[in-house]
Amino acid sequence: MVTLGTMTKPPQTYEECTSVALPMIEVLGRISGRWSLYIVMALLHGPMRFSQLRRRIDGISQKMLTQTLRELEEDGIVHRTVTPIIPPRVDYELTAMGRELQDPLGAIHAWTIRNSAHVADARKRYAAARTG
Repeated sequence: MVTLGTMTKPPQTYEECTSVALPMIEVLGRISGRWSLYIVMALLHGPMRFSQLRRRIDGISQKMLTQTLRELEEDGIVHRTVTPIIPPRVDYELTAMGRELQDPLGAIHAWTIRNSAHVADARKRYAAARTG
């Protein structure tokens, strides 16, 4: 499989760009959502119950937490374990694939820290040029 990291030169045609970009767009769209990132970062510390996650992630509604956990479970990033006791105990944890996100997210975070001032400056220059 050819990936952006293994290509000898960047994609040149629309088809080449599409073959590299579409898989990333699909997956990144799911994990880059605000709540998905909070959940993944929380679960990097280890398994948690629903109520623990809700307390840890300030501002998330029960409905949004449930929906996002289901999506992450559907994608194989989060594993849900139900312990059949009364009341049932439900724990969430990252799968091995979910734990693999730590390094790429760390790299994106480092890039963001290094470049946030540059992005802000570029936005100011762009806005100034647009207004004349």
